[in-house]
Amino acid sequence: MQRLQAYKYELMPTGEQQRDMRRFAGSCRFVFNKALALQKERYEQGKKKLGYAGLCKLLTEWRHSTETAWLADAPVHPLQQTLKDLERAYTNFFAKRADFPRFKKKGQHNSFRYPDPKQIKLDQANNRLFLPKLGWLRYRNSREVLGAVKNITVSQSCGKWFVSIQTEREIEQPIPQGGAVGIDMGIARFATLSDGTFHAPLNSFKRHETALRRAQQAMSRKTRFSSNWKKAKSRIQRIHARIGNARRDFLHKATTTISQNHAMVCIEDLQVRNMSKSAAGSPEKPGKQVRAKSGLNKSILDQGWAEFRCQLDYKLAWNGGHLIAVPAQNTSRTCPCCGHVSADNRQMQARFQCVECSFEENADLVGAINILSRGMQRLRDEGQDTADASAGRETAARIACEVSGAVMPPAAGTRRSDSCRLDAGMSAVGIPRL
Repeated sequence: MQRLQAYKYELMPTGEQQRDMRRFAGSCRFVFNKALALQKERYEQGKKKLGYAGLCKLLTEWRHSTETAWLADAPVHPLQQTLKDLERAYTNFFAKRADFPRFKKKGQHNSFRYPDPKQIKLDQANNRLFLPKLGWLRYRNSREVLGAVKNITVSQSCGKWFVSIQTEREIEQPIPQGGAVGIDMGIARFATLSDGTFHAPLNSFKRHETALRRAQQAMSRKTRFSSNWKKAKSRIQRIHARIGNARRDFLHKATTTISQNHAMVCIEDLQVRNMSKSAAGSPEKPGKQVRAKSGLNKSILDQGWAEFRCQLDYKLAWNGGHLIAVPAQNTSRTCPCCGHVSADNRQMQARFQCVECSFEENADLVGAINILSRGMQRLRDEGQDTADASAGRETAARIACEVSGAVMPPAAGTRRSDSCRLDAGMSAVGIPRL
């Protein structure tokens, strides 16, 4: 099995190397913007869009031109990779996967990439690496790089420079550990598992919201582009970096725990972009409950649901498992015991009580059980023989009984639900308590 993996480290460049990296990032930004402006001009003139090969020929002319001769000071491969990025942006736009390419702004996403491993030297014993036209750079070696180096990306964030080393190596086909589990995403509970455990939310943005607001207010009182304004802007950037780092750390720990303890994970196929759209509406048709929807959107984006799914996908593949996304409709309104679907089943946000059979349980846990049942049913429809998929509604009822009896110990990093109990509801439908 072939595994592609990236290792990210903080660089410790000299002053001269920092200036060179800023110039290289600026050159890549200039090439991207110039090529994008050329493509837009050709479109307005009714001409065909230039491909990557045609843009590379123009790049050679730009490097030898007297007006842009400074482009020759930057390594050519990162400049060519910038043109590849533009070509990929156009491809994603025509495939309706992304918006139209936009011009890059100075100071945002400064980065450049070396694609040729023959030009790169990695000396892990001495905590340094060699890059063309930069020389040897020291880096904070926090862990060993495994595999053959494929490419290296240098990026800047909050005044610091980082290097991302992508590697490739062959590993044995992993054997998945654990069984199947369903996961329901939420706000009060970040992720509720069908075995009764749940991950409490981190709310990284909410924790730093007050400090961020004060820093932004202080910046608004400074003269634009003055020294004090730049200091205030740097402070805001550091707060944003702290928020993002805490969120990524939380997501990596949660997804690692889940992927290492389960062979199959079923989740809802959530459209986060549509769920977090603004409810402001238009002047002709103003929206309703705009403030409440704005707070909900902020909470959804603070959780990082899309990144959680992305990390689960590749980590499960690394561990031999797989991810199944099921439709999200009525997962928290369907009774796992009798199958009755009604909005009245969830009259409270946190509690689920079936109006048909009186089954009562935590709403997020009910959603996770139904998600697992749908994932099993999907495998059954595809012709895969699974023991848990042999009975649709009965599977969900059995899982509900097991969870309420707390027969499965929680995995590391999770919490056991404090409300996983079936009261009179289970006896009403004739299902014994285990």
